[in-house]
Amino acid sequence: MGRRTPPTVHGLVILDKPAGFTSHDVVARLRKHFGERRIGHAGTLDPSATGVLLVGVGNGTRLMRFLEKMDKSYTCEIVFGVTTSTLDADGDVLVTSDAPVPAIEDLRALVASNLTGAIEQIPPMVSALKVDGKRLHQLAREGIEVERAARPITVHAFDTESTEDPRVVRASVTCGSGTYVRSLGADLGDLAGCGAHIRNLRRTSIGPFTLNDSSPLEVPELHDVITAVRDMERVTLDDAGINDVLYGRPLSAWTGEGPWAILDERQQLVAVYEKWKGDLAKPVVVFGGR
Repeated sequence: MGRRTPPTVHGLVILDKPAGFTSHDVVARLRKHFGERRIGHAGTLDPSATGVLLVGVGNGTRLMRFLEKMDKSYTCEIVFGVTTSTLDADGDVLVTSDAPVPAIEDLRALVASNLTGAIEQIPPMVSALKVDGKRLHQLAREGIEVERAARPITVHAFDTESTEDPRVVRASVTCGSGTYVRSLGADLGDLAGCGAHIRNLRRTSIGPFTLNDSSPLEVPELHDVITAVRDMERVTLDDAGINDVLYGRPLSAWTGEGPWAILDERQQLVAVYEKWKGDLAKPVVVFGGR
């Protein structure tokens, strides 16, 4: 087998994903647009969901691991009285309920007591998590449901407001990586005693990247790779220091907890370092030559 052709197009696309596209569809579209095979995304969005999707191109794919860990913000609507197989409007209706929806003040109290801060959440069967090598959503399509362990998550904010429909609440959520907003909506429905699902899910930000930064899928804007480390502390090194970096040598850690984006004197991104042991930091991504 021949060696894979090195990537020639590099950068970050901050996309406003439209409804009707899977994240894989987006990657396929961008591969064709940029003529580059090495493309990957951080933070999957369901086909019906819209909003910020970060896509690495070429060397940008090597930085996706840092972007995946960032906090994310969403807006959605929570529809009470109807539960679905997917916890959102795309699924089959399982149960309908005429039970009254609690007043907005009572819903906010339920959220504050049960669904904010450091909590545990059971991943939905329609998630992309793997069990015994198979993704949960694949098992769900086969009619198989498996036991899922609750996982720790952090919900920084979960705000709700009334709408003209007394059985629909508008919500905005800011949460840590690994949180399923559809599960938050369903859990609130269970706590309210009438069930619920979400609709119109839109991701408004990933870390410092917002909808204001995004471009449409039809006209994707390719940003320089350095854009992907926008939120990192930057360290500029002289030629001697860059030489150590290119050889993969550990260096004395800088202030803060890291990771650190290492730039040369031309302000080009050369590497990313993380804390290692003692007062040392080691390279976890090195982009190579000057």
